[in-house]
Amino acid sequence: MKWLTAALLLIAAVLAALLFQRSAGAVSLGGTALDTPVKLPTTPLLSDRARPTTLAASDGRMRLVFFGFVHCPDVCPATLASLKNTYVKLSDEDKRRLQVQFVTVDPDTDTPQLVRAYLDKFDPAFTGLTGSSENIDAAAKAMFVGVIKPPPAAEDHSAHAAGTQAAQATPQTSGVSATQAAVVHGDQVSVINPAGEFVRVYNNQEVIEGTLERDLPQLLRDYSPS
Repeated sequence: MKWLTAALLLIAAVLAALLFQRSAGAVSLGGTALDTPVKLPTTPLLSDRARPTTLAASDGRMRLVFFGFVHCPDVCPATLASLKNTYVKLSDEDKRRLQVQFVTVDPDTDTPQLVRAYLDKFDPAFTGLTGSSENIDAAAKAMFVGVIKPPPAAEDHSAHAAGTQAAQATPQTSGVSATQAAVVHGDQVSVINPAGEFVRVYNNQEVIEGTLERDLPQLLRDYSPS
């Protein structure tokens, strides 16, 4: 019987070692998981092909959704470049299971055609959404994305001439208006499952520093199994 006891102890030790190795090798996901998935609204929007769609519309793929605007001078191009670098490293199979989607927060300027041309600079596979200001604001609110637009300038006709002269004397180098550059928006990247539910969010630092890239294969296994 001693040999049986010794054998059982050996088996128990081997199993304990295997479990320890799995635990030590496991990497917890970054980002923040929502306690309860948020079903996205069916508020009417426009695709970058000028076709009617909604934020909730799903083609069966997992989505990474980022809000920004075409004339954003810094965070938007940096985030989209990071998402491009992450996307190109995926296997062909994982690419087929993922959609990267950009939603403009400046729909008065960002037409479907402008959004499409902008995204083509990063990856033609990326898609975009625009729509009315009211509907875009509703979409942003549904995904907890803050958008702060500059207040309209108060009319002061007595200063009109001076303002016109100053504008003429100031060289226009960037092509970005002060109003556009002053738009402030949430810069997180949100994970949407194939059912059109908002399930997880990564802050911008986690995107830029590579946490989302590290997690993406596991996210696809969790939320968009083949």
